[in-house]
Amino acid sequence: MAEEFQDDVVEEQQVNPGADVEMGEGDEAEGSSARNGGGDLPFAEGGDTEPRTSFISYLTSPVVTLLVGIGDSETILTAHQGLLAQSPFFSDVCAAFTDDGSPRQIELPNEELDPVGCFLEFLYTGDYFPRKLAGQRLLEQDPSIPAVDETGDQLLKHARVYTLAEKFGIDKLKSLASSKIHCVNSTAKGEIAYARYIYQYTNKDDTTVRAPVANFWATRSHTLRAEAEEEFRSLCLEFPQFGYDVLTRVLDEKLKRERNEKLHPGTGSGRKRARHSNV
Repeated sequence: MAEEFQDDVVEEQQVNPGADVEMGEGDEAEGSSARNGGGDLPFAEGGDTEPRTSFISYLTSPVVTLLVGIGDSETILTAHQGLLAQSPFFSDVCAAFTDDGSPRQIELPNEELDPVGCFLEFLYTGDYFPRKLAGQRLLEQDPSIPAVDETGDQLLKHARVYTLAEKFGIDKLKSLASSKIHCVNSTAKGEIAYARYIYQYTNKDDTTVRAPVANFWATRSHTLRAEAEEEFRSLCLEFPQFGYDVLTRVLDEKLKRERNEKLHPGTGSGRKRARHSNV
């Protein structure tokens, strides 16, 4: 996904101040910090205004059992309650636990193991694999991960972490997952798989991830559509909002070009009507 649509978004904002805007990495961090209020994680990146709670105090808190998935796919995980309670979702559940020796157990039947694992890794370390390389739009390399995301699996990994962070109320993890999405080098089919997930599982007002998707396809659909034309058509029919968002940006760009040509006619098209000779 990437950095290429940064310029497109800036130009769009100048023409239409009310348009959706993709947040840059710094903006995401700043925005999430403001939204998160006093709920910052103790070990996530960024300064805390409240007194720091010792790491030992979290490790000595009760251990909670998490049942992830259902049936044959159910997996048992454990985590310290002190860390889980940093999430408003888990804080409410843990508040119902008693000290009478009954099991501290939380069922997550509708969640997938990998994003939950990434969530727990973030709680304990402030990040999750693969990590971003400092000062670059790159993720650390893993021989088991292809350099080019042909299927969209890498994009979907971070998208699932993003939606899980939304559900659990962890804004810093949302911002981190969103920034990692823009570090993935994918193909047209991979981008379509990612766009389908975003338009299925995110709120229509979530411009943080939806606006970049629409901008990406608005500026590249004429070239990438040939690589996955049937998939692109299917996506537009399945999610009309996706098609509308892309079309809106295409038309906005066309209008912007027409305005520029009126203001600077000398920079317009150099094409002339064919001249007919009588000779």
